[in-house]
Amino acid sequence: MADEALREQRKRAAKPMLWIGIASMAMMFAGLTSGYIVQRSTLVESNSWFSFQIPTIFIYSTIVMVVSSAVMMMAVRAARSGNFSRVNIMLFLTLVLGALFAIFQVTGWSELIDSKIFFTGAGSEPSGSWFYVITLFHLLHVGAGLIVLLVTIIKNAMKKYTQEDYQGIEMAAIFWHFVDILWILLFLFLAIIR
Repeated sequence: MADEALREQRKRAAKPMLWIGIASMAMMFAGLTSGYIVQRSTLVESNSWFSFQIPTIFIYSTIVMVVSSAVMMMAVRAARSGNFSRVNIMLFLTLVLGALFAIFQVTGWSELIDSKIFFTGAGSEPSGSWFYVITLFHLLHVGAGLIVLLVTIIKNAMKKYTQEDYQGIEMAAIFWHFVDILWILLFLFLAIIR
């Protein structure tokens, strides 16, 4: 009986803890973008801010993230209706799309390097360094999301979720949607404030 009560308490605490984590991640990105804005405004005044074109592949990675979020919504709908074989298909597709996003990001960085936009060292500019830092931190969160998706796929394959209790799938979806929305906002921020 005590084990059941403890399990229920943990379950009730899980979503609020996730939201607290998401809020702290959002604050970290708010700090990064604020730092970007402050340094940009300082360097623009002295005409030493270097502006560059964001590689087109970052647009494709944005599309991939939006599609992955839609697929993740399908996974939650399938869980709601009790179709857990479909859940695994949708979760796996989300995982593949997330990995594709990561590949596109790395390809975009490679294009930046080919354009002589470096993270650090000789020839680097603050605008390029900020771009790398912001996109790298986001990619680390995508990596965490991929791990969450993998764990959720395994748990679903082990039949840990039911139509009455699929909270793990919902929480994975909340985190994935956060990472998606965050990327869209960061991409727009970096595209507009160059």
